[in-house]
Amino acid sequence: MTEQAYLLLLALADGRQHGYGLVGAVRELSGGSVQLGAGTLYGNLDRMLAAGLIDLDGEEVVDGRARRYYRLTPDGLRAVRARTQQLAALAARAQRALGGARILGPEALGGQA
Repeated sequence: MTEQAYLLLLALADGRQHGYGLVGAVRELSGGSVQLGAGTLYGNLDRMLAAGLIDLDGEEVVDGRARRYYRLTPDGLRAVRARTQQLAALAARAQRALGGARILGPEALGGQA
């Protein structure tokens, strides 16, 4: 599962959302490091729809534009929970691996503190 797909599923864990709302939710969840463009967003949504991870959950017209809403399916919820557990386990292993490592600051590398 790509980072973008994971973040989209995670955003939908809070409830149904439309495409533009998902862009903002992903940006917030990622701390601003993931910015979804329209092609990436809708490509991911199409793949997740085909895989049965999400469903369409209605459509409305706002300011003359159709706004589609998406929601997680039970399979999508299972997938995002499983990936979250995998990432938590990886983070725990990383913490153990770094436990004895000395983190060097810029002064150790010849820079100013």
